[in-house]
Amino acid sequence: MRLYFCGTRGSTPAPGPDFIRYGGHTSCVAIARDDDAVPTLILDAGTGLRQVTPLLAGRPFTGTILLSHLHWDHVHGLPFFGAGDAEGAAITLLLPEQEDGACAEAVLERGMSPPHFPIRPRDLRGAWTFSTLAPGHYATGGFDIEAREIPHKGGITLGYRVSDGRSVLAYLPDHCPTLLGPGPDGWGEYHAAATTLAKDADVLVHDASLLPEELPAEASFGHAAADYAVGLAVAAGARHAVLFHHRPDRVDDALDQLGRRLSGAAVPVTVAAEKGILRL
Repeated sequence: MRLYFCGTRGSTPAPGPDFIRYGGHTSCVAIARDDDAVPTLILDAGTGLRQVTPLLAGRPFTGTILLSHLHWDHVHGLPFFGAGDAEGAAITLLLPEQEDGACAEAVLERGMSPPHFPIRPRDLRGAWTFSTLAPGHYATGGFDIEAREIPHKGGITLGYRVSDGRSVLAYLPDHCPTLLGPGPDGWGEYHAAATTLAKDADVLVHDASLLPEELPAEASFGHAAADYAVGLAVAAGARHAVLFHHRPDRVDDALDQLGRRLSGAAVPVTVAAEKGILRL
């Protein structure tokens, strides 16, 4: 697999000179199989989704978009995805099954329709299919997907385990493990859903919005400490931890410092940067 980090920020975009190296676009990771020239699977559709279009060399996107949840920073890129809003595009968009049973298109319309936005999901050009999915196992485009619900404030959130038969990615971009208790380190529980997704993965891409000292005041917003992300990788036997969903006011120099502090961990640690590529 090849992972393209198209948006690594959380909560809201972060433009400006202090956010150049790690980027300001919100959550989006595009994935290509080794034998595919272009990505065919996209995880989340934050404003980073705009960055997928240049990867496609002028082609319309054909493949699947998996949403972990429906917060703004994970969906705002949808109407600005040039390669998706295009004739010839063929896209299956999957989002978590909703507690009220609402269908996928109706849920997306709550934020993407007049007066909040000028078009609805069904107005996107190309062939779009909108569906929900429950926790379980799925197959799409040559990828095997396992979805599990993980704790995060404000609606059902899924973490994903993605395999192409050779490599495994665990993707938990928004995760609040302290909802289940402090855990052994005070950063939150290493609970069954998270450890199952991350078990022996080649890479764990994980929410790293907070620092441990920020947890008492801010964990209730629904996010994890970077140290938890590394601890989960170690506990689950993952081989590489990628820190993701950076807090919107965490400037480049602070992210450099975070990477240096965790560089001596028991697994390699990477601070995700926009336009970065990771080959598994």
